[in-house]
Amino acid sequence: MRRTLALSGVVVLAAAGCGSNTLEGSTPSASSSASSSAPASSGPDLSGSLPAKIKSAGKIVVGVDASYPPNEFLQGGKTVVGMDVDLFNAVAQKFGVTVDWQPAGFDTIITGVQSGKYDVGVSSFTINDKRKAQVNMVSYFNAGTLWATAKGNPKGVKADDACGKTVAVQKGTTQLEDDMPKRQAACKAAGKPEIKLVVREKQDQATADLVAGKADAMLADSPVVLYAIKQTNGQLEQLGDIYDAAPYGYVVPKAETQFAQGIVQALQALNTEGTYKSTLQKWNNDSGALTDFAVNP
Repeated sequence: MRRTLALSGVVVLAAAGCGSNTLEGSTPSASSSASSSAPASSGPDLSGSLPAKIKSAGKIVVGVDASYPPNEFLQGGKTVVGMDVDLFNAVAQKFGVTVDWQPAGFDTIITGVQSGKYDVGVSSFTINDKRKAQVNMVSYFNAGTLWATAKGNPKGVKADDACGKTVAVQKGTTQLEDDMPKRQAACKAAGKPEIKLVVREKQDQATADLVAGKADAMLADSPVVLYAIKQTNGQLEQLGDIYDAAPYGYVVPKAETQFAQGIVQALQALNTEGTYKSTLQKWNNDSGALTDFAVNP
């Protein structure tokens, strides 16, 4: 998924709030809290792999861009909830600590982890070589990219030929950094007008642009697009198929390899007991389940 690249022809809009009840999302059944509780946990004792700072504080401070439902978003304007939240809360319980969820701009989270502002970054980060060179990444879920348009695709957008169309995308994402430059190059080579990119600070803003007709299409991670389609009550529809599937990774400091390996063990324990799969099922995302959790796969 979702870091920053200067592109010609990009219209960057200010991060003005534009969320609505439909776009903010809703939680299925039970909801998560901004800071998880940590009851006694079964399975291996992982406390030895905790960094001293986390062990002393009794909590993991996590940077999260809470604008990406159903993976991570704000409920009631203040509580961070979502699939990633539920799953990492369960991971933390395996260490016997809580989670302090700190909303942040997506493109500031990795640097925040590097500087020590956050202990971990959990925000639907696609694992790639550039990120692995900066931090450790622990795989926990598989997702691809998906496009969406207004119902009926009134502008006749084609994902493989969006030249001249207006497309909304979130700042700092894999879709903006890796996908769009290739498509822009193809438009240029074919002598066609470039894609008019509307780059938003938050994904819910990009979704709102599409709903409001300010964009002809949008692209984002597949679970996010599928959730947006559901939450907008038929105003949007899927365009084409999911492609470029890749694992998400938890962002852990480069020096904390032991902690990263401990997170792998926590995920393995959650998988064995069934909590991992049931957490994904709660958010209708079990099709992205992994079994081969790893550090820097």
